[in-house]
Amino acid sequence: MVREELIKRSPLRILEKSIHGGLGKGKLGVIASRQGIGKTACLVHMATDKLFRNEQVIHVSFSRNVGHVISWYEDIFTEISKKQDLENAMNVHDEVIKHRVIMNFSQENVSVGQILNSLKAMIKDGGFKADAVFFDGYKMTVSEEADLDQIKAFAAEMNIEVWFSVSPVKQDVEVDQYGVPETMSKFVNKLDVLIGLKYQDDHVMMTVVRDHGSTEPVKIALKLDPKTMLISEE
Repeated sequence: MVREELIKRSPLRILEKSIHGGLGKGKLGVIASRQGIGKTACLVHMATDKLFRNEQVIHVSFSRNVGHVISWYEDIFTEISKKQDLENAMNVHDEVIKHRVIMNFSQENVSVGQILNSLKAMIKDGGFKADAVFFDGYKMTVSEEADLDQIKAFAAEMNIEVWFSVSPVKQDVEVDQYGVPETMSKFVNKLDVLIGLKYQDDHVMMTVVRDHGSTEPVKIALKLDPKTMLISEE
């Protein structure tokens, strides 16, 4: 009952409504912004919401510090527990993390094909039937379009949804009014959902830039709180 209320009251229900019920299996979604805006926090909050719903999540980190990723999950869970006054928080925590796997790769030394083969092995041979995969820190803007095609085919074959966090790799790259790097332009038509993050006043604004074929930007009635790093209602 506690977890049901937690799911029902989550601001991520607003995000789902903003993108016609969610990303969907076999689809690709991107959270894009400059570096240091809060994309990893968004991914972890989204992944944690799925864990509360007993969904299986694989978090693929391209950071050298995997401990940093684990800390994000712990911090986000703690903040959600405080905000929602979650009873028996540690019992819930110990239960939900059973549904999470964290994998780490170096994009410079491992091909997309090798990454996807490792994921397939985890899902098929490892018996971890994932519902969603989160690519955290994937350098999409300097990758090949064929790489994204491979990932999209993987998402369809495995019947899972795939989310990315994407920042410009080079320092001099411009971002648009929604926070999306200009170097994302060649990949946009391959995405099902694109959400831009950009600082505005004392919070981070979230805008749906692409929504299942619609390219009319829509501001979401949500914000990313820079203090708690939680997605919350405006």
